[in-house]
Order: sequence, then structure tokens, then C-alpha cells
Amino acid sequence: MKNKLNIKHFNEDITGISTPSPLQFAFCRKKSAHAGGRAAVIPKEEQISRFEQALKRPADKAQQRCLYIHIPFCRVRCTYCNFFQHAASKTMIADYFAALLKEIKWKAQQPWTQSAPFQAVYVGGGTPTDLSAEQLLILGKTVRSYFPLTPDCEITLEGRINRFDDRLFENALEGGFNRFSFGVQSFNTKVRRSAKRLDDREPLMSRLQELSALNATPIVIDLLYGLPYQTMDIWKQDLEDFLESGVHGVDLYQLVELGGMPMQSMVEKGTLPAPADTAAKAKMFEYGVHFMRKHHIKRLSVGHWATSNRERSIYNSLAKTTAAVLPLGCGAGGNVNGLAVMQDRTLENYLKSIERQQHSVAMLSLQSADSAVHKEITAAFDRGVVSRAALLQVSGSDLFEYCLPLFEEWQSKGLVEIQQDYLTLTLAGQFWAVTLAQNLITVLSNNTNNKQQHAAA
Repeated sequence: MKNKLNIKHFNEDITGISTPSPLQFAFCRKKSAHAGGRAAVIPKEEQISRFEQALKRPADKAQQRCLYIHIPFCRVRCTYCNFFQHAASKTMIADYFAALLKEIKWKAQQPWTQSAPFQAVYVGGGTPTDLSAEQLLILGKTVRSYFPLTPDCEITLEGRINRFDDRLFENALEGGFNRFSFGVQSFNTKVRRSAKRLDDREPLMSRLQELSALNATPIVIDLLYGLPYQTMDIWKQDLEDFLESGVHGVDLYQLVELGGMPMQSMVEKGTLPAPADTAAKAKMFEYGVHFMRKHHIKRLSVGHWATSNRERSIYNSLAKTTAAVLPLGCGAGGNVNGLAVMQDRTLENYLKSIERQQHSVAMLSLQSADSAVHKEITAAFDRGVVSRAALLQVSGSDLFEYCLPLFEEWQSKGLVEIQQDYLTLTLAGQFWAVTLAQNLITVLSNNTNNKQQHAAA
């Protein structure tokens, strides 16, 4: 590729702002939780048949694969959550669980499903730990019985510590779950209560220590920074509490304020103080990175650390790559044989579809020809380093050289460092990793569209 990007007409939304503190002010704010490219939506009347056809074709055996199973129930909606679907009740969960088992057994029989093993399974939500102990046992055993899994397959159960007793834990282990991820968000009782988390610090800490000390399986937690009432001092204590808990891994997530969250209306009504602004969250991220380095905690990505070699975070890593993800359950999303699929989020529609043994498709899209490039960019920025060789492998051209003018612009603004065949994110770049990845995908997509329009003309 001889030509290079012409960045003369790029604005600061793409290149970033020249500032003495790029960590805090390179961009206005983080606009989304994840980066990604666009896909062409398939007409509604064709979606179910197209998805059926995709599952009838064998998989590419070289492609890594995951399962995602969605449990769309929560007893309480957290103030920062934009993914709430249904309030939990035993009757609703029982009806849903019966339908989910039918879908699992049905989809497991498809040629695509059986043609290659899965490296990771993630049961997310919602709050999967709202399932009963018996249901967790059945779910784990069903997945292990019906799907081809690699011998070292990571099977994660997501949830909350509240009401996660020994029977739930033991049944989940017996069912085959071998990784547990709990949404802690903050250990501070006041912060937790304001966010509608259910336990105070002391019982939360005690339970995490108990589970971690058993050494039965990796215990991983999420921490959010930027929540209302969460000052820098509280954030520092949250990190100290993470160490004290003894868990095997931690994700540090920035609070991203999206439309529709209960927090937004509460702040507007004056019943909750405003969350931290971007500049304050940037300093929290900086402290978190330095804290992990100080305590020699192994970094797996720009936002995930492991205190033990047992924590691998396979699903979270693969989901950002070109790996296929088979979605199961109401509201689950994934991609199969070049099709991006989102299942229906409405419980009634989902139950009716499964009763008819029909795919519960809300949206089906054809992944673009550049989707492998976009996925590599997303994964690379999540790792904190972009490789010339990796881009060459997925694009077939020297995309690194083509993008060099933009990379150099980012370097001049303190976001990256260019070292021969690698682009490494600085601390500021790590904080803005999703923004940088999305900007690069947007630039490449727009350039491709412009070339296609000129060719057509």
C-alpha cells in the first residue's frame, strides 16, 4: 500500500486535542463502552432463514469460538445500568429457564455448533446468580453435555455476592463452572447504597475472602470508578479493599454515562450528586494503573489485572477478536459464519419463538468485508499495542504504514508511541483506548466508503 491517510481534514474528535494533560483532556469524553464497525442489516423477512442457513454450515476450524448465555433478570436495577430487562421472580425465571434449556439443546445439534470446539463460555446478564442452586447445576451440566468444549474451556458465571451462598457455589462448581465474576463496583457502603447495590462493605468483603480462600476456582470482580459519592480517597480505598479481598482478578471500568440510566434522572432531580467528570475519572484510572504496578499485579489488558496465573479472562479477550460467539437466551448477542445476531430482548417474544422452535432474532446483520480488520483494531487497543504484522495478516496490506500519519498525530499529542513495527499506547492512550480504536475504525470505514463511491461514479 503506497498511499497514506490524508489527515488534513480530520478534526479534533479524531486526532485529539493538543493539551499538556492528554490523559484528562485529549477528548471531551468516552462516548461508548465498546468500539466496533458498522454492518449491513439484513431485511427482517430474511433474518430467521439466513441465520438457520448459517448454523447449517460447518464452522471455520481455524476460528476461535465462544458461547454466550444470557440471564435477563435482576432483583434490583442499579442506578448506572443501561442493560436492565426484567425484574426477577421465581415463576418468570422458571419459565425462562425451561425455554433456555430447549434453545441450548436445539442449537447444540446444529452442524455449525458441533463442527469445532468452544474455548470459552460466559453466562452473563442480568444477574445469573439469581438462578437457583438446582438450575445452576443443570445449566452447567447441560452446557458440558451438549456442546463440544476444549479440555481447558473457561466457563464463567457472572453475578453478585448478595445471596450467593455455599449451596449455589457448590452446585455451580459441580455443574462445571470454573470462573466466577462478581460485580462489586465499589466496596464503600455509601457509594454502594446510592448505586442500589445490596450489601454493605463488611459482608461483601467477608464473602469474597471466603470464596477466594477456597482456591476452588478463580474469583474475579469488577470495580467502577466515577460513581456518585466516590471521591479519590474512596477509590484508593476500593483498590486497597480489592487486595484485602484476596480475589484472583479485577476489571477497572470507567463509568460511562449513557441515556436511560436511572442515575441520570436522579442527578437531574437532585436526589443524587453528579458522578465524576472525565478529568477526575482519568486521574482515578491513573492511580489504578500505578497501584497495580506498585503491587506487581499482572496486567492482562488496559483494564484487567490478575493476581494469580489461574485468572485467564479468555472470554473477555476472545469476544473482542474475530472469534465467533454463539448467542443463547433472551437479549443475547453474537456472531456466526459472518452474521452478527442480536436475539429478541422481549421475554414474551423470546418464549413464543422457542416454543415454536424458531430462532428469536431481533436483528441480523452481514458483517462487513473489513470486520476482521475492525476486530483486530479493537483487540489491539484493548491489549495496549498495535502490531504491524497483525494488521498485515488480517488486511493483506501494510495498513500500519497507511495509518502512520494518524499514528504520528496521536504520538505528537501524547497518546501513543511508535516504535518500529509497533504502536504502544501511553497511559493517556490506555485511558482513551476505546475512543482511539473507534476513531481508527471510523477513519478506515469512511475511506473505504469514499473509494467505493468514486469507483461507482
